[in-house]
Amino acid sequence: MGRTVLPITQAIHEEVASWAKFRRALRKEDQEALDDCFQAALMHAAEGAYATRTDPYEVVVMAILVEQQKAIRALASRVAQLSEEGGCT
Repeated sequence: MGRTVLPITQAIHEEVASWAKFRRALRKEDQEALDDCFQAALMHAAEGAYATRTDPYEVVVMAILVEQQKAIRALASRVAQLSEEGGCT
């Protein structure tokens, strides 16, 4: 028989759990930021399953990077919009 592969959501939850001590050591605001990062990983669980990576940590990191890049683009767009409206350079 072939080996059994953990469902990606379970693997992500296990990865998150493995960071519990690190999370507890963080300040409250940093804990919230870390939680946001892990939430990004769960938001992209379907894509992670499709990617079939052997290490769930790779899925977690890539999902976080995707969400952060989206936030950067949105902020850059908003800054550009505000600059145009205000005539600033």
